[in-house]
Amino acid sequence: MTPIHTAQPTWSTRLAAEDKSLRVHLLGIGGSGLAPIATVLHEMGFVVSGSDAQTNPRTDALAAQGVIVYPSQIAANLVDHPKRRPDVVLISSAVAVDNPERAAAEALGIPIAKRRDFLPALLAQRKVIAVAGTHGKSTTTAMIVRAFQECGVDAGYIVGAELPEYGNAHAGSSPYFIIEADEYDYMFLGLTPTVAVVTNVEWDHPDCFPTPKDFHNAFVTFTDQVVDDGLLVTCGDDAGAETLRLEQSAKMATLSYGLGESVDLSASDVAPATMGGYRATLSQQGTTLGVLSMQVPGLHNLRNGLAAVAVGYHCGLPVNELLAALGSYQGVARRFELKGEVNGTTVIDDYAHNPTKVRATLAAARARFGDRRIWAVVQPHTFSRTRALLHEMAASFDDADCVRITDIYAARERDDGSISAADLVAASRHPQIEHVSGLEAMANHLAAAVRPGDVVLVLGAGTSYRIGEMLLDQLRAMQAVT
Repeated sequence: MTPIHTAQPTWSTRLAAEDKSLRVHLLGIGGSGLAPIATVLHEMGFVVSGSDAQTNPRTDALAAQGVIVYPSQIAANLVDHPKRRPDVVLISSAVAVDNPERAAAEALGIPIAKRRDFLPALLAQRKVIAVAGTHGKSTTTAMIVRAFQECGVDAGYIVGAELPEYGNAHAGSSPYFIIEADEYDYMFLGLTPTVAVVTNVEWDHPDCFPTPKDFHNAFVTFTDQVVDDGLLVTCGDDAGAETLRLEQSAKMATLSYGLGESVDLSASDVAPATMGGYRATLSQQGTTLGVLSMQVPGLHNLRNGLAAVAVGYHCGLPVNELLAALGSYQGVARRFELKGEVNGTTVIDDYAHNPTKVRATLAAARARFGDRRIWAVVQPHTFSRTRALLHEMAASFDDADCVRITDIYAARERDDGSISAADLVAASRHPQIEHVSGLEAMANHLAAAVRPGDVVLVLGAGTSYRIGEMLLDQLRAMQAVT
């Protein structure tokens, strides 16, 4: 009798079926993209390990949870531990093809996946709320997470920033899973949302999307994946998001939000609130929902709050509890984060790294701090973005009194000498702009220049946060000897 051979289930089948014996290794586990996935996998009971080029607070936190974390990316992590050998290796977009651990996985025949390939199986059993857009993804995702949790719905979530009380990831016990839908490397095409939120569509990541049309088309493909009875939520104040909604409105249910009148969820009687935030009366298609009062500064955050209201209300959260939860939202790490105040000088860290984000953050600072002297300390992010958006970035500093530009953060790119921080300074007409090379040199420069009452905003998505930390250390040391 001929034996019957049954096909062994693939890693994705096992993941979707929540087979807890599945071993997952994350290459780049300390990054903002993979660390939250590691947390969710670990909470779900899978066997999780990972490595990174160096340790950081995220790797330390994962190790404390019981995840096996290797402090370097070497072949021995896989070769020397056959009993721990994973069924799949999940890699970040930053992992090079010649990475020794990636090469070892290939040699051993271990499947390698990116987030786009991995997320469909991880979220197969969930109702996905996916938040996309050039700006505001992390903040809007965090607001929705807080709304669900404070309203008693234990949704799972993955956020690209740390949310006080809730961290950046949780497996959750409810059917809902809230995720920041990153467009870079087309990650968000691995999602099939029940609700898709698009905060804005403004060309970015020219290394991945060579033209604005390429960028727009990626969002079309993403929203095409909304489930048949799902909902597309877009900001009616953003031209790119509104164009997307109009294109998709014949295919799916849509809901727009914004500060204008021709939106489904509108804000009226907008007025300043506490901490530089704004308050407004909300109405959805003629029905008054109540008053939303935000504590986080800037009109952009009022819009982000509107997106969270739209999602929560659609999903059945009690409207009064929903508005209260958002009214107590105080931000996430690296989004207008107060790092400290010494001798009257306030230091704030923000992730803003493209022109619209920088402009909005500085406008929020001006609204919050009035006529205090504001410093914009900017670390440009990637050579390709600086080159493509040079003049837009150069014109984004109007609400700052003093602007200091440090060297471009390369991230995944290499410097070919065609663009520099000095070029950004030369392109700007701001009367008080300078280039200071090096993070430590920048901190030294600021320590000698700031005075009581000044507000220093450190802006960038790379290592710029270290400038604020070093500046505060120097100011404390100077205060101690006076």
